[in-house]
Amino acid sequence: MSLIETTVVDQITVVENGTVQYREATRVLRDGAQIAQTYHRTSLTPGQDLTGQPANVVAVAQAAWTPEVIAAYKAAMEAATLKGV
Repeated sequence: MSLIETTVVDQITVVENGTVQYREATRVLRDGAQIAQTYHRTSLTPGQDLTGQPANVVAVAQAAWTPEVIAAYKAAMEAATLKGV
């Protein structure tokens, strides 16, 4: 009997304000059959440092985060801060 644990990014979503959300699934396999699975979700904001992130997530973020998207996100965050939100 061999147990193997693997982690894969199984979902990547870009929401309206440019935030990239992704889910990692950690799967436990016994002799090739999945016996358990857990999830971990992470979100990244436009312009955030991508060091250490999975390569496929970095590729999506770099495609989504145009200079305009980053500027709009920063402007929205500044406006929210001024409003006290």
